[in-house]
Amino acid sequence: MQRLIDLLRNKYFLIALAFVIWMLFLDKNDLLSQYQYHQEVAQLEQERDFYKQQNVKVAKDLDELTSNPQKLEKFAREKYLMRKENEDVFVIVKEKAE
Repeated sequence: MQRLIDLLRNKYFLIALAFVIWMLFLDKNDLLSQYQYHQEVAQLEQERDFYKQQNVKVAKDLDELTSNPQKLEKFAREKYLMRKENEDVFVIVKEKAE
């Protein structure tokens, strides 16, 4: 017990304790902020990986469209509802179930 009291009277220990408390809880970069920053970085890395995958997919599609005329025609017909001169295009729209 006497050792604990002597430790609490030591000014270097008190200053170190105050410094640790300040850095862990009261500083701008406390533990909670560091945890939130870590979570945000993890989320941004997931988004980065998703967009990298999308970029690869789009680049592959672009390569196919520029090199294959049949793919280009199929893409134009499906996405932009383009048609040839003597054709009729029927668009079927599914109603949303409420």
